[in-house]
Amino acid sequence: MDELVRWQTDQGPVIVEVGAREPGFQSVSRPEHGFIVDAAERLEAALEHVRGAAEAALRTIRDGTLDPDMIELEFGVKLNASAGAVIAKTAGECHLKVKLTWGGPAGPGQAPNEEEG
Repeated sequence: MDELVRWQTDQGPVIVEVGAREPGFQSVSRPEHGFIVDAAERLEAALEHVRGAAEAALRTIRDGTLDPDMIELEFGVKLNASAGAVIAKTAGECHLKVKLTWGGPAGPGQAPNEEEG
């Protein structure tokens, strides 16, 4: 049975559905739709770990070697009541997609790149 984890934030509580009961819960109540448990830390604190991973990846890519016009990082974030926010895995490995773009679309008032010809 799926359960709900309540994360405290500066703007109030956020309730997240989790797949199975995990260690690290502080309190349990029994509402109409299943269990709601309180996460051990605040959502902002949990997301600090993910932000650190994103900053490290961007710092490495922006070292000047590749010099892309645009960088996109994409990763899934899994919320865990005891571990906080972690980068989600796919097929046993961490999911982190990096997209680098050179010669992006022309901005307003600029001619598009003419690579066809």
